Amino acid sequence: MHSEEPRFESPLSTRYASKEMLKIFSSEYRYSIWRKLWVALARAQRNLGLPIRAEQVLAMEKKVHDIDFKRVAYYEKQLGHDVMAHIHAFGDVCPEAKGVIHLGATSCYITDNTDLYLMKEGLKIIKEKLVDTIRNLSTQAESYADLACLSYTHLQTAQPTTVGKRMCLWLQDLLMDLQDLIATQEQLYFFGVKGATGTQASYMALFEENPHKIQKLEEMIAEEMGFTKILPISGQTYTRKQDVRIINCLCSIAVSAHKFGTDIRLLAHMKEMEEPFGEKQVGSSAMPYKRNPNRSERMCGLARFLLSLQANPIYTAATQWLERSLDDSSNRRLSLPEAFLAADSIINLYHYISSNLVVYPKIIEHHLKEEIGFLGTEHILTASFNKGQDRQVIHEALRVHSQTVAKKWKEEGIKEDLLKLISEDPLFSLTYQELQEALDPMHFVGRAPEQVREFLKKEIKPILNRHEQVQAYNLNIQI
Repeated sequence: MHSEEPRFESPLSTRYASKEMLKIFSSEYRYSIWRKLWVALARAQRNLGLPIRAEQVLAMEKKVHDIDFKRVAYYEKQLGHDVMAHIHAFGDVCPEAKGVIHLGATSCYITDNTDLYLMKEGLKIIKEKLVDTIRNLSTQAESYADLACLSYTHLQTAQPTTVGKRMCLWLQDLLMDLQDLIATQEQLYFFGVKGATGTQASYMALFEENPHKIQKLEEMIAEEMGFTKILPISGQTYTRKQDVRIINCLCSIAVSAHKFGTDIRLLAHMKEMEEPFGEKQVGSSAMPYKRNPNRSERMCGLARFLLSLQANPIYTAATQWLERSLDDSSNRRLSLPEAFLAADSIINLYHYISSNLVVYPKIIEHHLKEEIGFLGTEHILTASFNKGQDRQVIHEALRVHSQTVAKKWKEEGIKEDLLKLISEDPLFSLTYQELQEALDPMHFVGRAPEQVREFLKKEIKPILNRHEQVQAYNLNIQI
C-alpha cells in the first residue's frame, strides 16, 4: 500500500494566515462564488424576459455548495478548460438547469467577477484588523505620551522625544494605510457582463438589441453580488489597473509594518521595549538567556515577501495586449491570493505585537540619564549666561568637559558624571542640584506630549468613532 505522494504546502496556509482569510481564497469558497454568479446571471436574465424558469434558478441555488471536485477534475482533463469543467459539474447536480447555465457569458464573467468579489471580502477583513490595531496602539500612545526617552537620528542619540510620540509615528503610517484602503474599497468596480471583447454583443443578441435590458442586467447582478460601482469600459477582462490599486494598498501596509517591526527590534536590542514573550518561550536553542523578537522578525520577513509581489500586477497591467491576453492568468492565480494571505499574516502580527507591547520605563530613564548631560549642554550654557558668565568661555569649557567624559567612557569604559565636573568648575556658578533641575528630561521634549494628545484627538479618535462597530480581535500568534 503506497502512501500519498508528498506535496508542498505554502507556509502562508499552514503557519501564518488566519482562518477567515484562508476561507476566502479556498477552492470551496471561490467556486461557490462562481456558482453564485451563474445563479445571479440566470435570475436577472429570467427577470428581464428570457425563457428561464423559476424552478431552474431555484435548482441552481440549492446546489451552490454541492461541488464534486473529483468530477470537476474529470471534466477538466477531458475538456482542458476549467470554467467549462465547472459548468458541466454544476449541470450534473442540477440537470433541470443545465441548459441555461452560463447563458451569453464568457469565462471572464466568472473568473474576473469572482476575483473582485474575493478581494473585496479580503479588503474588508484587512480593514477591520487595521482599525483594531490603530485602536490598540492609540491606547498605548496615550498611556506613554509623557514618558521621555532618547530619540535617534542616524541611530545616534538625538534630542529627546516621548515614547507616546514615537508610537504616533507608527500610528500615522497606519492611518494613511487605512485612508488608502478605504479609498480603494470605494473605487472598486464590479466587472459586470461584458462579453468576449467588452462590447456586450452576445447580450445584444439575447435581448434583441435592447441596450436598456443589458444595463439593467449588469445592475441587477452587481447589486446581488454586493457592488455599487460597475466598470463602464473593458476589453474581455477588467482593467488590471484595479489589481495594481489593490496590491499597492496591501504593500503600503507592509511598508508600515516593516518600519514598526524594525523599530521594535532595535528597541529590544536597547532593552527599552519588546514584543510579548511567553513564560515558557525559548529564544534560542543554544543561548538560554535570549529573548529574540521572533514575531517582529517574522513580520519584517513577510513584509518583504509581500513587497516583492508588487511588481506582478504592475507588469501584468502594462503587458495586456489590446482586448486581452492569457499570460496574466497563471500569474494572478499565484500573486493575488498570496498577496492577501501575506497582508493578513502581517496585520495579524502587527495587531498582536502592538496590543501587547512591553515597555521598560526604568531602562528608558537610565539611558536618558546617561546622555542627558551631553544633550543638555545648551541649557547649561543658557543657565550660566543668565548668571552673568561669558557665553564663549562657557561654551569652550563645556566642549572640553563633555569631550573628556566621552573619550574616557569610550576608551576606558569609565563613565564620569559630567554634571559633577561642571558643578565643581567655578566658571559655571551652578550647583549640582541646579544642573539637575535644568536637565529635567521634560524640558527637552518640546511639544511631544501635546502633539500626541492633539494627534489622537483630531486624527485618530474621529476615524475610530466612524468605525466603532469594528470588533476587537483577540489574536494569539504562535511562534
